[in-house]
Amino acid sequence: MISSPQDWVRSFAEYGSCRAIVLTDASVAELPLAGTVRSALTEAGARVKASVLSGPGDADRAIACARTISGKELVVALGGGSLIDQAKLAALIADEPGTGPLLRGRGRCGLVALPPGTHRSRPLLAVPTTVGTGAEVSRSACVLDAGRRRLVRGEALEPDLALLSAEAYTTLPGDLAVEGVLEALFRLASGYAGAHARPPGHDRESESVAARLVEVGDRIAGAHPPERGDLVAAARLSGLTHLDRLHVCTDPYAAKGWFLANEMSSVLGVRKMRAVAALLPPLWHAVTDGNARLGSAERLQRLWSRMRRAASGDLPPEPSSGIAALIDAWDIDRSLPATADQVSAVARAAVRAWGAGLPMLGGLRRQEIHALIARSTGTQDSVSVVAGAESEKGEKIWKKTQNSTLRLSSPCRRWRSTSSKEWRLPPGAPSP
Repeated sequence: MISSPQDWVRSFAEYGSCRAIVLTDASVAELPLAGTVRSALTEAGARVKASVLSGPGDADRAIACARTISGKELVVALGGGSLIDQAKLAALIADEPGTGPLLRGRGRCGLVALPPGTHRSRPLLAVPTTVGTGAEVSRSACVLDAGRRRLVRGEALEPDLALLSAEAYTTLPGDLAVEGVLEALFRLASGYAGAHARPPGHDRESESVAARLVEVGDRIAGAHPPERGDLVAAARLSGLTHLDRLHVCTDPYAAKGWFLANEMSSVLGVRKMRAVAALLPPLWHAVTDGNARLGSAERLQRLWSRMRRAASGDLPPEPSSGIAALIDAWDIDRSLPATADQVSAVARAAVRAWGAGLPMLGGLRRQEIHALIARSTGTQDSVSVVAGAESEKGEKIWKKTQNSTLRLSSPCRRWRSTSSKEWRLPPGAPSP
């Protein structure tokens, strides 16, 4: 991670390439930072071309974008999380053309795990203009496939460098910025609660990052417009939530809420973070009510207590009520109305893509998923309680998958990061 175009140019010079392509979306193509980046690359001796991406980030567009990348061009992705995901996939396909067909899923699984040995040789630099996804440092990308959002995972997707600049956030509205902070908290809390036992040192770091996210979220929510320094701090903290060491001893599929929110977003036709805001309080209530497959109640309470102390306002001590109050304080809409048929459709889609023998949902039954979605949308007629006693069958399934060495055929093989790389701030850079 670098903090200025000058740092970027020096890193770029080490690669020895003489050509670069800058991929942007239309909303940021004319930002001053876009010109700064192009000028910096040109001054470093590169022949620079620009390409503006549009439309949904589906497999066809990623493959088409890969065809515009020639030779050993350096790839620069300047935009939001979706744009960076497209650029990550396109850069990989340009080096590994056989990856393209994997994105067009033929089975029901929502996960595309890149085969071992998949490698991207060309440099990939990311400049995020939004906060929350951490796409600029992550080893995953989302791709649309026949109306479904699939998750692609593999080390070859991790950008080589990321540039965080206050200039990049000139068009970012405050409401989307604070939603991004909530997204980072959601990711961090999922991993923390999903690690039923972990070395104390890792817990302290996670708790510290969570507390700082709450602090910066409060500042962003209370300012109109938010300070750009706070936006950069939020982006740095979001990146930290992807650190390997913050997910030690964590189930690689601990973020079960992400899988559910993904299907809520697709079926109900809403933005992912609106689905997350609606889902989080019922999800945390299920954890504290004893459903260990969704996380540890004790660990979630510990993390929430730390977050609550960091908040500027007085929040309830109980995690589910507390996170609901925090979301409301940040003026994020938690309402997500849905019909009974839509709730059933979400539950079916979630089980099809992530459950029914797949490890992502950890033995959660459709009835339990239906109950969570119903609570999230206020559609609670004739749904069951998501608690330990009613979930005995699912609990047995979860324990079985936890104790087995489940292997899934490609592209749904079980994935676990083996990278030894860490995401670090440059020497002398200010802490988030």
